[in-house]
Amino acid sequence: MTKVRVAGFSLSTDGFGAGPEQSLQDPLGKRGKELHQWVFGTQTFQAMFGKDGGSLGVDNDYASRGMSGFGAFILGRNMFGPIRGEWPDDTWKGWWGDNPPYHAPTYILTHYARDPIVLEGGTTFYFITGGIEAALEQAKAAAGELDVKIGGGVSTVRQYLQAGLVDELHFAVAPVVLGKGEAMFTGIDLPDLGFRVTEHIATEYATHIVLAK
Repeated sequence: MTKVRVAGFSLSTDGFGAGPEQSLQDPLGKRGKELHQWVFGTQTFQAMFGKDGGSLGVDNDYASRGMSGFGAFILGRNMFGPIRGEWPDDTWKGWWGDNPPYHAPTYILTHYARDPIVLEGGTTFYFITGGIEAALEQAKAAAGELDVKIGGGVSTVRQYLQAGLVDELHFAVAPVVLGKGEAMFTGIDLPDLGFRVTEHIATEYATHIVLAK
């Protein structure tokens, strides 16, 4: 049965999933890269960009799980790029170049319609203006027996959590405090939503916590 999962989502120790002031130069916001040190050196991350090598071990295991078993992805518009408002043209095709790491249908939440973008490796970006449930309906249909990943950013994960549409969460909590940025848990009661901790393990770069219903 298809599950809706958040996986490989990095957070600061004080609960921020991105730094402030996202831009073309800082796609993760100011200091946002500090949250992702656990994944950058892994074999999984290197392979995503066509490179050899990289570390194995716990961080790599969670990185691999964070991209495996998914038949469709859902992203907020900020995860797709820094452009706001109407699309000025069709030039921007995402942060990742011609071969994004998704390799499956990927649904972008937006208020502004745009034609799908077909890229290399099996990734097609679809732009959904009908809201989170419309995107999830299409993603589940595309995923078949595989799972759907809510890839972020923070606002998107929060919307799906508040709607009760997420089955499992994996957070990689970095030993970093940001002080400000995009807060994940403000106003969200995970126990009330039915979540409990099912896994937790710490490495040098992150504490991996899995919550499920």
